[in-house]
Amino acid sequence: MIPFKTLAQVRSPDGSMISLHEHDGEHYIKHNGRQLMSTIATVSELLLADLGCRELRGVPKPRVLIGGLGLGFTLKRVLELVGDDAVVHVSELLPEMVDWNRNLLGNVNGRLLKDPRVEVLLKDVFKVMRDPAGEPYDAILLDVDHTPASWVQVQNFRLYERAGFEAVRRALKPHGLVAYWSAGEEPEFVQRLGRAGFQVQSYEAKAHQTAKRAVHRIYLGAPKPRAQGEAAPSSPSPRKPARKPAPAQSSARPQSGGARRRQKPKAVQHPFISPQQAAGLERKERRRQESKGAAKR
Repeated sequence: MIPFKTLAQVRSPDGSMISLHEHDGEHYIKHNGRQLMSTIATVSELLLADLGCRELRGVPKPRVLIGGLGLGFTLKRVLELVGDDAVVHVSELLPEMVDWNRNLLGNVNGRLLKDPRVEVLLKDVFKVMRDPAGEPYDAILLDVDHTPASWVQVQNFRLYERAGFEAVRRALKPHGLVAYWSAGEEPEFVQRLGRAGFQVQSYEAKAHQTAKRAVHRIYLGAPKPRAQGEAAPSSPSPRKPARKPAPAQSSARPQSGGARRRQKPKAVQHPFISPQQAAGLERKERRRQESKGAAKR
């Protein structure tokens, strides 16, 4: 039997154990013993870059921010998509993760850190996005947690609430996109992101090409333009939660019968799909609602 080797490990600022392993030529990163990523399951990490950078082919001097270095597969795909004049910032909280890539994972993607387009920022991506001196990005790609409700670092909860959404909006160019990686479906996160003023599209992603089911998700967001004179919503300083929450469940309350008349939402231009596709989706949703009404009668 081929042994499962532990190559390196480090305690993160909140006390979590992050470890690097090798088995039969493949590499794995674990968080408190739970697999976080590997060299055999990279499809969704590549898709994160494909979706977030979908509008950047041919764009002069694009700027991309990647939250989380990991094993470098998202970085690899970004560099394949953008031109030679691009600026790609990789925000990585753990300097040890950067050292692992340079010294232990050179044959994986560690050599990409020598690319002149790449700059590693040893800083929390939340703080990078909130830096008032920072220049805005064309795309922000966030792959730092298991899901928006299960975090690798406790302070990462800020990324998935209003403070994080406002940081993303501040750090994006007017037509920029943000892409979030998630190990599973998080419908409540999609609702929160929508309420914060983003148009959101959800994409299924397989862990690897031969997987039978697509369990991972990529959430792509585009900030809606604010009306002239509309101020950013006030947000209290985020408070550290007492403990890591269970996977999020919807907290929406049912409407009281007859209290208020429902108004038909105004149609908005969707940044991810064509008008023909949008019309088709509207027809499909209308038929679904009609069939639900017929079933109740």
